[in-house]
Amino acid sequence: MNRTFASDVPQKKGMEVLVQGWVHDLRDFGGLKFIILKDRSGKIQITLHKEKTPKVVFDSFEGISKESVLYVVGKAQKSEKAQKGVEIIPSSIEIVSKAQAPVPLDTSGKIESDLSSRLDHRFLDLRNRKSFAIFKIRGKVFKFVSEYFDSQGFININTPKLTTIGVETGAELFEVKYFDKKAYLAQSPQVYKQMFVAAGLERVYEIAPVYRAEKSRTSQHLTEFTGIDFEQGFIKDEHDVMDTVEGLFRHIFKRLNEECSEELSLWNRKLVFPKKIPRLTMKEAKELLKEKGIILGEDEDLNLEAEKILAQIIKEKYKSEFVFVYRYPFAVRPFYHMKPANEPNISMSFDLMWNGIEIATGSQREHRYEVLKAQAKDAGINLDKDMAPYAEIFKYGCPPHGGTGLGLDRIVQSLLDIENIREVILLPRDPDRLSP
Repeated sequence: MNRTFASDVPQKKGMEVLVQGWVHDLRDFGGLKFIILKDRSGKIQITLHKEKTPKVVFDSFEGISKESVLYVVGKAQKSEKAQKGVEIIPSSIEIVSKAQAPVPLDTSGKIESDLSSRLDHRFLDLRNRKSFAIFKIRGKVFKFVSEYFDSQGFININTPKLTTIGVETGAELFEVKYFDKKAYLAQSPQVYKQMFVAAGLERVYEIAPVYRAEKSRTSQHLTEFTGIDFEQGFIKDEHDVMDTVEGLFRHIFKRLNEECSEELSLWNRKLVFPKKIPRLTMKEAKELLKEKGIILGEDEDLNLEAEKILAQIIKEKYKSEFVFVYRYPFAVRPFYHMKPANEPNISMSFDLMWNGIEIATGSQREHRYEVLKAQAKDAGINLDKDMAPYAEIFKYGCPPHGGTGLGLDRIVQSLLDIENIREVILLPRDPDRLSP
């Protein structure tokens, strides 16, 4: 007999079915007993009547514990009291794997567990429907990102995670022993993205792990996360890149509403995308913040307080959870960002913020070799000596280009309005956690 998922049982009333899953709950009322069985699709009630259920099946209830794996064969029938209006009257119950007691983590959601305990026993935590929903949504976001880039003519690439150079300022590298050489875990695919735009692929993207050796213990930082990176050639300016980012999120919202409505409802989330994401220059953003008493210097970046207050302003003024802030001070950006003509202290870069959380950083890159070399020198870098493979990209014809780095984890965190980013990663890594 083929397996029937719990969610499909209501369509099979009057038929014999086989359901397989874990014991979510047990209820014993003497001559009437209930097993709530759960699988990846949901839950189903198994009802055992002393007078109607075969004795060997009825008696098997005593040997069943919560979280045990059962195979149940029985007739699906209408029930006014059962969830979804259907129950299974079993003709056989097989205890495939009996769970030990006590279970170290409650999976029903009735008893709240701290995040650290949940991460220590992550495989049990995911048997809770709300936790499971996070990763159903996360997997779909991964799929929808690929859908969008494919529809826009981007080519998926896979770049090395063992490297000898990095270009991200402000992020430390993890050093690893590579035979008799020194290597690092990749902190960004930036070099490679630009390399393959210059190679003629023109539009590329990658979804892959990124490593940052930063001892940050905030609710938004990790030492290993999943980056969504893209680069596109032959652009006019950074607005072309922002257009691509905006199109990506519009597609993600549309597809999640189509395929994940149940999972979103578990988190009480309704996704509404604005007609147009507001775009403010850094100067304009600072002027709005000044009205709220937040004074920032000309070459200063937005701090966490400023980002939160700006989010409130944008909601009130533009009715949007999103905002692009662009034209950042060059002093707070990497050397490879392009500067506007006659504005040496400004970069053609941007951040996308969602409810006060930065989820994307992008820019137009400097593609002119001599200009890039000079900017690197100002940053204390000898481009030809210190980053020779990177320098070569720009020596043999490189088009105007730009791109963005987004965090898949932060996207899911913001989608579900979850406080701690660790909750949206199966097995997070931070300065203190290296297992399981």
